[in-house]
Amino acid sequence: MPTVRNVHERIILAPADSVGALLDRVSAPDDPLFPTPVWPAMVLDRPLAVGADGGHGRVRYRVTAYAPGRSVRFDTTGEAMGRGYHRFDIEPLGNDRCRVVHVLELTMPVRPFLVWKAAIRPVHDTMIEEVFDNIERAALGRPTHAPTRRPPRALLVNRLFWGRPRAVPVPSRARLLHEAVPRPDFADAWCLPLPPGMSRDPRDWRNTLPFPVRGTADRELMVGKDASHLDFRSSVVIEDDCVTLATAVRLHNARGHLYFAVARLAHPYMARRMLRRTHRRLAFAALPAGERNAGAAH
Repeated sequence: MPTVRNVHERIILAPADSVGALLDRVSAPDDPLFPTPVWPAMVLDRPLAVGADGGHGRVRYRVTAYAPGRSVRFDTTGEAMGRGYHRFDIEPLGNDRCRVVHVLELTMPVRPFLVWKAAIRPVHDTMIEEVFDNIERAALGRPTHAPTRRPPRALLVNRLFWGRPRAVPVPSRARLLHEAVPRPDFADAWCLPLPPGMSRDPRDWRNTLPFPVRGTADRELMVGKDASHLDFRSSVVIEDDCVTLATAVRLHNARGHLYFAVARLAHPYMARRMLRRTHRRLAFAALPAGERNAGAAH
């Protein structure tokens, strides 16, 4: 079976102890390294330690070696990317600089290997270079290199595998929506998770739907429009770590019933598309992890 060995390294103009303290926070709620929300966050089932299980996206692994402030190794546990490991190592180079190295080594069947070459490698390479950018942001206050460029293939994979909204009940937290349309003739809701770094302010989601704003609350923004044949309201609702787009429609007459019989066929597709598009746009607009979580490093 083919073997992949992929190595990235960068010299960071900061003491190894400072950079090591950043590495120790990987996968934590204030992780300053992983380039979320554009790319999947590293999530472990416990704080960073030998035996912690988790992964990022579809890649699953377990911590098998950990020297605090110096290195951590993750061995794969799933079949998605073959068998092997990836690891971060920090090598001191004097008092005020160090080398950070990331090594990925995998043995995989031919088909996953071809997928790696065509699609996964440009994403992986981009993510690791963005991790290095975040180390510089958190340790130095700015990258010393030009920010990593995201190549077209990596952006294409990102777009294709971006999360798809799932159907959920209209949330009880959608107070404005429930008050505006207490007995709807139609209602639905679509939800996406909010990864670290994504805005939790519903006003930032204003452009999800191009209709007049009809109300705002702490965790809700409602838009809508009234017409002679029907009224509708749609709310963006923030709950914990998810965002929901909920819609309620009230029909007034036969014309409204006829119109909506056709419109409801396209509505689920349009609602999912608008929510997903805004979700991705806001992810790309978010501050890098090395900026928003830099505070505890100093």
